[in-house]
Amino acid sequence: MNSRSAILVINSTRDEAVKAATILTSLLKKADFLCSTASDVTINGLQKVAVEELPEAEIVIVLGGDGTILRGAEISSARGIPLLGVNLGHVGFMAEVEKLSFDTVAASIIDKSYTIDPRMLLSYSVDRKGSEITSGWALNEVTIARTESTMVELLVQVDHRPLSRWGCDGLIAATPTGSTAYAFSAGGPILWPNLDAVVLLPISAHALFARPMVISPQSEIVVEIESVKATLSADALREFDLAEGDRVHITGGATDVLLAHVKQTLFTDRLVAKFKLPVEGWRGE
Repeated sequence: MNSRSAILVINSTRDEAVKAATILTSLLKKADFLCSTASDVTINGLQKVAVEELPEAEIVIVLGGDGTILRGAEISSARGIPLLGVNLGHVGFMAEVEKLSFDTVAASIIDKSYTIDPRMLLSYSVDRKGSEITSGWALNEVTIARTESTMVELLVQVDHRPLSRWGCDGLIAATPTGSTAYAFSAGGPILWPNLDAVVLLPISAHALFARPMVISPQSEIVVEIESVKATLSADALREFDLAEGDRVHITGGATDVLLAHVKQTLFTDRLVAKFKLPVEGWRGE
């Protein structure tokens, strides 16, 4: 009888991810782990089941890039367990910075020697004609975007007061984790992930005032849709069609996603590694 359990989330389109999953499954199985996955792979010793049938586990192990980590976050967040992203040779903002040996990764999981890095979430809900019709969460960002060739018209409120009306391509509300993703590409600031804050960023707005703003996660952002339709996207995974008159409520989430790291790394070092920033000749301590 297996006394410990792990869930693997694997990018099945990447050969190196499937190979890594095969090796890690073998190492963990020797330590009496039950390993399961909902990913579309066939690996000896890995139990493949539907997402809703995944067993209880102590950790989610992700083998893929940041996009795969977002899929893993759906599983780990629902269970309140850590999420460990394994570096397969590409530096991301949520996985390990270094490409570690599989023995080292497995030992960290078996010994529970990894460190925990809590990351705040966003919560959202949509009201239509006075009734809530959907709700959810995001680790990176909630985006409201146009679906037509013309701009989307949005009226934005913060803390129950009107902020601005924008004709724009869309609006991004991002966590510090998401500040280095879509929000960064759209011209937003980079926030260190240990902050509790929300980046609010209009996309290509036709307005004199359309700068990125950083606000408290305790504030409530309300976005009223004044166009015929628009689309809400959470982490580019969960999408919902919006209609004129819908009100989208966004605030900081009540729980965190627990990122696990085999080696503790400062966010400064992650930025340097990701963007290959010029630090040669640094004369630090």
